[in-house]
Amino acid sequence: MKNRFLGFGLGLRAPHFEQIISEKPAVDWFEIISENYFVAGGKPWHYLNKIRADYPIVMHGVSMSIGSIDPINKDYLNQLKNTIARVEPQWVSDHLCFTQVGGINSHDLLPMPYTSEALDHLANKISQVQDYLGREMIFENVSSYLTYNDSQMSEWEFLAQLHKQTGCKFLMDVNNVYVSARNHDFNAMDYLSAIPSTAIAQIHLAGHQDFGTHIIDTHDEDVPDAVWDLYAQYAKTLNPVSTMIERDDNIGSLDDLITELEHAKALVKPFWDIRS
Repeated sequence: MKNRFLGFGLGLRAPHFEQIISEKPAVDWFEIISENYFVAGGKPWHYLNKIRADYPIVMHGVSMSIGSIDPINKDYLNQLKNTIARVEPQWVSDHLCFTQVGGINSHDLLPMPYTSEALDHLANKISQVQDYLGREMIFENVSSYLTYNDSQMSEWEFLAQLHKQTGCKFLMDVNNVYVSARNHDFNAMDYLSAIPSTAIAQIHLAGHQDFGTHIIDTHDEDVPDAVWDLYAQYAKTLNPVSTMIERDDNIGSLDDLITELEHAKALVKPFWDIRS
């Protein structure tokens, strides 16, 4: 899949539906949560059909559980495939993690152990999913609060090997990297620099809760200065990559999110060839 630069987008959230439709704000694209549209109709589709007439849409899932040792949930994949056919998104993403254990969805994005066995397992699962969907997918790094004694490599070495083995592209959540770097005391740019720039298909920016001794990835705050700084430093190493602000709680006004989006654009404009 060739990386396509869509510009600067936002996560599409219900409180903003009406304003987006009536005002058509200067947002380049929107990202939807895939599972929110696993329904035949109703308000989600009513609003999405109007919005997708004016904006490119990408899909972002939270329940694929690609890293689980449980068999792939064919019912889930079928719902996803049907939704993809209706939305016609620019691309589809999910998380490099597991959420399901013994058939039970934990509703948490649980990190993988970074082992050769897990690498082969993920590569096989990714191949199965992409074959079933008939398209390539993008996978996001998750934040973490623990490490595994059995891990044989760093997370960034694991991702680099996964890309080498499968060719898969990544949705790089810069906030998640910052959170994990603080929690596990590593250098965030060492992580980001280890992943081939050509493997980065999208970027997420978000906020978190800082408790001093640790950080929790909450996506309910403005993007903090430290994450802006990391994004600006990282962006200098990349060609233009589609970037979005992700807010999942304490969503706030659309205008405030657009202000953050404009800040992201201003940070990278000096070294990305983008239109004002």
